[in-house]
Amino acid sequence: MASVETVTGPIDEGELGLVLIHEHSCFRDEAVLAQWPHVYDQEDQLEKALTDARAIMSHGVRTIGDPNAMFGGRDIELSRRVAQKTGLQIVISTGIYTYDYLPHFFANRDADFMASCFVHDIEEGIQGTEFKAGFIKCACDAPGMVEGVEKVHRAAARASLQTARPIMAHSRPADRTGLEQMRIFEEEGVDPAKVQIAHTGDTDDLDYIEELLGRGPWIGMDRYGLDLFLPTDRRNATVIALLERGHADRMMLSQDYCSTIDWFPEEQLRAATPKWSMTFLFEEVIPTLKEQGMADAQLDQMMVDNPRRWLTA
Repeated sequence: MASVETVTGPIDEGELGLVLIHEHSCFRDEAVLAQWPHVYDQEDQLEKALTDARAIMSHGVRTIGDPNAMFGGRDIELSRRVAQKTGLQIVISTGIYTYDYLPHFFANRDADFMASCFVHDIEEGIQGTEFKAGFIKCACDAPGMVEGVEKVHRAAARASLQTARPIMAHSRPADRTGLEQMRIFEEEGVDPAKVQIAHTGDTDDLDYIEELLGRGPWIGMDRYGLDLFLPTDRRNATVIALLERGHADRMMLSQDYCSTIDWFPEEQLRAATPKWSMTFLFEEVIPTLKEQGMADAQLDQMMVDNPRRWLTA
């Protein structure tokens, strides 16, 4: 039986259980935190993450994938405290989350050097600990596959080839970036079974999704509650259509929820995303999908089997 690395050590794949594959205990700007720590209430951030962890565990969730990385304020000690205090299993990533910018440190070094940093997190441990990354994160958004973003993708691919860890690629379906991401991975020789194109559920363009699926990756229907990208009813209709087409074995459901995120003042964020929460999927989405024809076996496929298969591909 294969094992999966978590923030408290490796577990057998059979222990993963019900998985939310794309959620965040915390998402914050690490440079702001380092320079002006007084603007953050870190104990409050911990308490909110603990509350959310306990809430999803009450719905049967045993594991989350937390695709945090450089520029998202990845904090192995915070994640470990959440896991230790609640028993939630957290699989965290390595990688760089950027849409265009790279610091001079990486801009002036090649993709192989960047890959070696990702490999260090996977083989040696994260941020000076013995706890290791379970997957690799990269992103391609509105600016497209610009130079720095391409370097991150090639580094992610090379780290995956060296370590057998899977890749989660943040995408922007409005710009069809998933296809460009697959082009890079294909050029680098990555098995598409190791790739998950996140945020595919931000579109109901079934032709685009079918074209992407034809390239072989998993797809994340993983931003439930973020109606500013696509309303919930259209997300549901897309999932049901894909289930009817036989794609339960390629999809994963999640919310991309952040127990805390510093991108906007909290009141502004809540006004824009009133239903977004760590439990929205269980409270409103899953009951609706079942009413619309989703079978229990299909739900288990998307939230138990597929995350396990991807993490151990």
